[in-house]
Amino acid sequence: MNFDESQQKLIAKFQSNVKNTACNYCVKVIDGHIVVDIRAEENHFWSPQLHVEIEKIEENRSLVKGLFGPKPQVWTFFMFIHFAMAFAFIGFSIVAYVKWSLKSDYKTALILTIALPILWVIMYFLGRLGKKRGHKQMDELHEFMMKTLKS
Repeated sequence: MNFDESQQKLIAKFQSNVKNTACNYCVKVIDGHIVVDIRAEENHFWSPQLHVEIEKIEENRSLVKGLFGPKPQVWTFFMFIHFAMAFAFIGFSIVAYVKWSLKSDYKTALILTIALPILWVIMYFLGRLGKKRGHKQMDELHEFMMKTLKS
């Protein structure tokens, strides 16, 4: 979004909200980057985070970019689980093929090779459920950002 205000003035609006005791959000300001989190009392595993970047276009014009997403630790955890499952799938597939080639018992490796994609799909739907659970808080973060920028 484009604003006819300076970068520093927009950042000051967020900083003034940090000092406001009635503010329901944790706001961290670092240069032109602002991270808005849900209050600790309402925060849960699926709570979203808003990262706002304010870029200076001209002296009194700024560009505001916002990104809603999971907290970095949640994103990292999910990516770790996905990579571990992919690695295990490849490993068990190789083990199943080698045992099959050697005419030995490959049932366990084959079961795990079939089970891992099913677990992968379950992880996908868990992520979708988490996204749905945090949607209300994402709307609240958006409303807070818009109120702050327009004040």
